[in-house]
Amino acid sequence: MSMEAPRKLVSAALLLVLLLAATGEMGGPVAVAEARTCEAQSHRFKGPCLRKSNCAGVCRTEGFPGGHCRGARRRCFCTTHCR
Repeated sequence: MSMEAPRKLVSAALLLVLLLAATGEMGGPVAVAEARTCEAQSHRFKGPCLRKSNCAGVCRTEGFPGGHCRGARRRCFCTTHCR
């Protein structure tokens, strides 16, 4: 038996383990898709958006779960999970 045969066997076994892990067949963690986040510019926020917490607070009064400052003009954008 040449030295190359064990190397091929180890390489094949490693490839099989990687394939099983990638498909979740080994009982390991399986990737879960996250929901996309949609944005809408706040209608009630006045002035430049300087603090994320202020923006998020105004967005909550508009019925959104949160918000953040964005863009060169520092506007407040409210965020929610896309439907």
